[in-house]
Amino acid sequence: MTHQQGASALQRYIGVSIALTVLFVVGEAAAGYLSNSLALLSDAGHNFADALALIFSWYAVRAAQWPADAKRTYGYHRIGILAAVVNAVSLVLIALFIFWEAVHRLLSPVPVEGGLMIGMALTAVLLNGLISFWLHGEGKHDLNVRSASLHMLGDALSAVGVVIAGVIVSVTRQSIADPAVSLLIGILILWSSWGILTEAIGVLMEAVPKGLELPQVVQAIHQVPGILDVHHLHVWTVASGIVACSLHIRVSQQTVLDAQRIQQAVAEMLEEGFHISHSTIQIEVEECGASGHHCDMPSTPG
Repeated sequence: MTHQQGASALQRYIGVSIALTVLFVVGEAAAGYLSNSLALLSDAGHNFADALALIFSWYAVRAAQWPADAKRTYGYHRIGILAAVVNAVSLVLIALFIFWEAVHRLLSPVPVEGGLMIGMALTAVLLNGLISFWLHGEGKHDLNVRSASLHMLGDALSAVGVVIAGVIVSVTRQSIADPAVSLLIGILILWSSWGILTEAIGVLMEAVPKGLELPQVVQAIHQVPGILDVHHLHVWTVASGIVACSLHIRVSQQTVLDAQRIQQAVAEMLEEGFHISHSTIQIEVEECGASGHHCDMPSTPG
């Protein structure tokens, strides 16, 4: 399957997921209103955020296929990172709203219909679990899709909490279980969004990609025969699966052909060893004469 075919298949999966999620949100919100359950209404709000997350993800997958142009030389890949940020921020806002409502319900408990809670929550577990499974594989390579997958997985787990709350309410008639579980759902939402938000912001700040250690890159470059020094080294993520770097290497005086062979060896090593697919390498045969802290990078890690 080609990359374009894979993207088209992913778009179809996300499109079906959006339709199913929107239909379920309407039903769950109605059930939450009829049963007077904050947990169900909270879960419906989470599912609504899931629908928005899936819409953003669908658009980002589509936009990533648009070709680069004279103004956007890297193309539109970073739309996926922006979608991940929007998804994470929306989760935080929903969690804060749930906390507010849950505290109010704890102070002023209201009667809740447990049976309806259980039925709708079980449906939510099945639906969100299925969608998360659909997106899980592609989410390993795409931060945008991973944020949507975590949305769905988090909602499946929170729906399990609603089932438990419904059972407690039905057996004990203690409606306090409903806002108590809502607080747990809010905490789960915050936890699931934090990792995505920090990673996405790191990409936008052009930080070194997660899991990549810069001293190891410097050390590996020095092991390429002919390298005397390396400086002006920058490594950043353009978008999910696209890591770029720029650097200066110093070599001894030699023919242009030999210097180009060293340059090519460094580029191949960066791609094979660190999955850096886009590297810009400048060759120097003299000491770095530029001023600034970038030229002061140590030649060896430590």
